[in-house]
Amino acid sequence: MIRGMNAPSFMDLALKTAENAGKSGEVPIGCVIVRDYKVIATAGNRTLTDRDPTAHAEILALRQAAETIGTERLVDCDLYVTLEPCTMCAGAISFARIRRLYYGAADPKGGAVDSGVRFFASPTCHHVPEVYSAVGERKAATLLKEFFRERR
Repeated sequence: MIRGMNAPSFMDLALKTAENAGKSGEVPIGCVIVRDYKVIATAGNRTLTDRDPTAHAEILALRQAAETIGTERLVDCDLYVTLEPCTMCAGAISFARIRRLYYGAADPKGGAVDSGVRFFASPTCHHVPEVYSAVGERKAATLLKEFFRERR
């Protein structure tokens, strides 16, 4: 666990995790989960590596955090992710009862928090975290743009 970091540092760690995912050919998205100012989980996208369409950074980090603290309810945890979560990830964040969600770049095509279906605004959503957008947005957006530019 990493102790004594603050919000920008947590997003910096998520960005570094995203960079590492990108270096291994994955879409560069990184996620960090924090409890009591300590990092309890970090993950980058692994959909290609694991041949698993659900291996998004958020899903992997949620699994790791639940294992670390011994419960699926992450009520006192904050999640930092470099890209606006998709519908699947927003649903998992809600079911995990994440306290606060911080995300970097908006995702007008696939995002489900402030874009698209706006999952947390749905009347069927069980739990809505506090949401903070555009944390580290410029770095996160640049990382994604450069990744996709190299592949086109």
